[in-house]
Amino acid sequence: MENTTAAPAAVNPKRKAVFGLVHTALFAALIAGGTFIAIPLPFSPVPIVLQNFFALLSGLVLGPFLGAAAVALYLLAGALGAPIFAGAAGGFVQFLQPSGGFLWGYLLGAIAAGLITGCPVARRNVSRIRIAAAAVAGLLLVYIPGIIQLKFVLDIGWAGAATAGFLPFIIGDAVKGAAAVLITPRLRRIVSDQVHG
Repeated sequence: MENTTAAPAAVNPKRKAVFGLVHTALFAALIAGGTFIAIPLPFSPVPIVLQNFFALLSGLVLGPFLGAAAVALYLLAGALGAPIFAGAAGGFVQFLQPSGGFLWGYLLGAIAAGLITGCPVARRNVSRIRIAAAAVAGLLLVYIPGIIQLKFVLDIGWAGAATAGFLPFIIGDAVKGAAAVLITPRLRRIVSDQVHG
């Protein structure tokens, strides 16, 4: 029997480059916008924000390269002084604060999530189980440099660092991860359709 499965359409390199820049800038803007929805916690120097949600989504939707580029663009803009870090703060000094490790974690999380889901390809779907695994891995990797920096900057034990920088956010991040799993397939199809025409 003849295989009637359609081959992926050829990609116009110029179109791919243009939409790559557009998607990278769009997700960098979303991450920056997530900064302004912050809930401070009295028992932790780390507020609840939507930055990690959009950083994770950039990797899930765009793949490891453009997802990482979106987060890197956000980090660069913030390091240069744009007030887009938590608390509308900016400047490289924010990377040295107790919560600065989470900024690097956004980059690691986006890369990990993107490596698991891969780049969006025309007519090729990624299962929700794989997306869920990518979301869990991405969210957890945000915490690794964050907790390490909390421990050493505040000179506290590992238990104290985990209590301040991880435990209060488990439920909220579970909700963010579930939301990302729900909307990622649709967003990947949109990105793929735009790139492939």
